[in-house]
Amino acid sequence: MVGALVRALFSTTRKSISSSSSLKPSINARLFSSATATAAADPGGALDPNRLRNVAVIAHVDHGKTTLMDRLLRQCGADIPHERALDSNQLEKERGITIASKITSISWKENELNMVDTPGHADFGGEVERVVGMVEGAILVVDAGEGPLAQTKFVLAKALRYGLRPILLMNKVDRPSVSEERCDEVESLVFDLFANLGATEEQLDFPVLYASAKEGWASSTFTKNPPADAKNMSQLLDAIVKYVPPPKASLDEPFRMLVSMMEKDDYVGRILTGRITSGVARINDRVHGLRDSDAGVVKIEEGKIVKLRKKQGMVSFDVDCAGAGDIISVAGLKSPSIGHTVANVEVMTPLPTVELDPPTISMTFGVNDSPLAGLDGSQLTGGKIGDRLLAEAETNLAINVIPGPAESYEVQGRGELQLGILLENMRRESFELSVSPPKVMYKMENGAKLEPIEEVTIEVNEEHVGLVMEALSHRRAEVTDMGPVPGNFGRTRMTLTCPSRGLVGYRSVFSSDTRGTGFMHRAFMAYEKYRGPLGNVRKGVLVSCARGTITAYALVSLEPRGTLFVTPGVETYDGMIVGEHSRDTDLDVNPVRNKALTNIRSAGNDENVKLSPPRRMTLEEAIGYVASDELIEVTPHNIRLRKRYLDSNKRKTMSKRPKG
Repeated sequence: MVGALVRALFSTTRKSISSSSSLKPSINARLFSSATATAAADPGGALDPNRLRNVAVIAHVDHGKTTLMDRLLRQCGADIPHERALDSNQLEKERGITIASKITSISWKENELNMVDTPGHADFGGEVERVVGMVEGAILVVDAGEGPLAQTKFVLAKALRYGLRPILLMNKVDRPSVSEERCDEVESLVFDLFANLGATEEQLDFPVLYASAKEGWASSTFTKNPPADAKNMSQLLDAIVKYVPPPKASLDEPFRMLVSMMEKDDYVGRILTGRITSGVARINDRVHGLRDSDAGVVKIEEGKIVKLRKKQGMVSFDVDCAGAGDIISVAGLKSPSIGHTVANVEVMTPLPTVELDPPTISMTFGVNDSPLAGLDGSQLTGGKIGDRLLAEAETNLAINVIPGPAESYEVQGRGELQLGILLENMRRESFELSVSPPKVMYKMENGAKLEPIEEVTIEVNEEHVGLVMEALSHRRAEVTDMGPVPGNFGRTRMTLTCPSRGLVGYRSVFSSDTRGTGFMHRAFMAYEKYRGPLGNVRKGVLVSCARGTITAYALVSLEPRGTLFVTPGVETYDGMIVGEHSRDTDLDVNPVRNKALTNIRSAGNDENVKLSPPRRMTLEEAIGYVASDELIEVTPHNIRLRKRYLDSNKRKTMSKRPKG
């Protein structure tokens, strides 16, 4: 009732976006050049903060953020080489997801718009947290068909916490299943989400636009096919200028900037990116890096600015100066990193750092000590692995690295996808290493054991509901909401809360149970009381008890025992996992056994062997599959599963020890 009354109160103002200032993109779009910034600058050379708008694009995964950024860039004259142009990382192109936040700028009606594209997966939530403090506004993109989902709630909570007033953009309204009634329903759901997250009255009065990022248009009123002269992003760009406030910054104060992103350049070294809080930065200015510590303010390094770099569209260019409120990249200092302050030498007060959510899982990375170690990669030692992990932790604040015994390192992160991406990058850099299964990070509070709980949204066909519910019940999940999907007959949507440890490895099981027709999204919710041990979520494995080359003759007799992970001709060793057992216990097998030769010829005994295709595991599937007494052997060309103790007698001895 309260939500309905408040919605009625703001119903008139929420849809009051004027479309009278719509412009044709071909005539009024600003081309990308440094001359634009110079024309809008004040006499000191820095851009007037009142002409700046800093905006983040936030959304659930696959709701259209990066495609929207493509259209905005193209609207303002940028040369887009291909679709999803901002996803420049090789893994981003291969997987079709955004992994790291990207910053660019566009010019519109004498204004400079700094746009930040953010990831949608919960595992990369740290990317959202560290950039949301750089902006004064946000575009909340919501799929008009799916409505707000788990990650929508996560990114919106971050935006509201920083006092941002998001612009709601309902994307994909051109789909046949999306009607005006459905958009009104989604708008009400988003409004309720705002209210539940503690939004202020000003934030509840959010503007609403309707768009098809794929078709390249946005409108202030609901439509599926706007007129030809309105098939552009002008109304969204006008809304950004109108509703996003300019940064509150002064050009007269000393220069200060909080570092939010960091990269390395072979020529100029470390490049620090952030929003200038106050003052003006100029080439050759003397600056230093500051950080807070328990003992007080620590001066990290002093130097001078050798490069100032700005990105417009898809190109970067050097500038001579940049002013307060602008987002800029600075080169010249070697030591400061993300979360540190870069300021003029007379400034001795660092800026407050960004608060990140705690990591929820950890894995141990160590040296690969298997019998096949060193055959694929060139980066093998614990020192090189440690240097690479510490360098990653420096640029990615959502990852913590803690050195451990025997050249091992505990890596803490948000989920198996995030750590899987890190492992995949290390594989491609020719690293070899062994990785333990993920462990959930517990907390103790008032004598009670707490564990991370995640909110899970699942959409499946009705015939798969029972199978999914049974599997999740073994993983200590609890259903909070369940009902039909509007506009999709025969589909059911469920909202559940589940321990993070119960979701490890479940995605591949879910895809198999739903025959690839379901989707599942998850986001960290809170730490809650420990829910007890999980049920039986995995069968035993087939473990090799011999070293050599796997033969088809041996695999034929092993097929009835379970599901194989290997093919003939692959090298194996004692303790390597070659398949999944059909029962709950492990079974030692000999996959290298050859057919015994005799001097008696028998017709028909040498026919071709026909084997079922093996189960090939991706890195993320392997991370979710291995048990506590197993390891993953990661090399540039192979992903192998193995027992922690390769000797079978040692495994039996260790299994009898009490677990503590």
